[in-house]
Amino acid sequence: MTETAESTRPLRVATVNVNGIRAAYKRDMASWLAERDVDILCLQEVRAPDGIVRGLLDEDEWEILHAEAEAKGRAGVAIATRRPAAGERARHGEILETREHIGEEYFANAGRWVEADYRLPGGQTLTVVSAYVHSGDVGTPKQDDKYRFLDVMLQRLPALAEHSDHVLVVGDLNVGHTELDIKNWKGNLKNAGFLPEERAYFDRFFGDIGYVDVARSLAGEVPGPYTWWSYRGQAFDNDAGWRIDYHMATPALAAAAADAVVDRAPSYDTRFSDHAPLVVDYRI
Repeated sequence: MTETAESTRPLRVATVNVNGIRAAYKRDMASWLAERDVDILCLQEVRAPDGIVRGLLDEDEWEILHAEAEAKGRAGVAIATRRPAAGERARHGEILETREHIGEEYFANAGRWVEADYRLPGGQTLTVVSAYVHSGDVGTPKQDDKYRFLDVMLQRLPALAEHSDHVLVVGDLNVGHTELDIKNWKGNLKNAGFLPEERAYFDRFFGDIGYVDVARSLAGEVPGPYTWWSYRGQAFDNDAGWRIDYHMATPALAAAAADAVVDRAPSYDTRFSDHAPLVVDYRI
């Protein structure tokens, strides 16, 4: 039996910090999404009630897992899984189970972590996480919470790798790992997002814990490609950005990554967020 083009297409996973889903849709996020043929869409900084999210994304098209933050108008993460059309085989298989926070009660209502387990068409399991790590602020409780969250990640990532055949953690992780990840890294050595203490966590994520930085692996040792640019000044026009949005995958899944693309808007005024989507195809 010959496989059809549809059955051999890769699984496409996109992540984007929307900086408020209502604002993103007003800036025509829907047109981007309609053109990208995404199977699993992960969002951060949703910043909207659950009913609004489900109305904008259209529950007829997407199965939606949304962790709304207890703090109104803050944070919020989601995983939207495309419902297959009639007669179509879903590239992500079936959803087996979902979890709405990272597992520590302190962050239970923070709107920063959701997990979905899938059984892929070939029978293996895949866990996808949409994560939004705190931006932090040096010398404040916000930075303390950031380190506390990163500490929990050190425990959760190995546990997930034991739990599923494949794990993919995506989202705005709010840390540039190396000097290649920030255009103006010299000017940010003492700022949250590029502190040595923060970067050390990522040394462990991509070191002894064993996850792979998929976009870096595919791009090689080159500057960027950046995923966030400040709305202030000429950051976007000068490509003075930060690479703080990630696909972190267990090794076998990372090896199946065929392509990683940052969907950078063509101009400042056509952006729907200060972040650009990071889209990766996986041939699993």
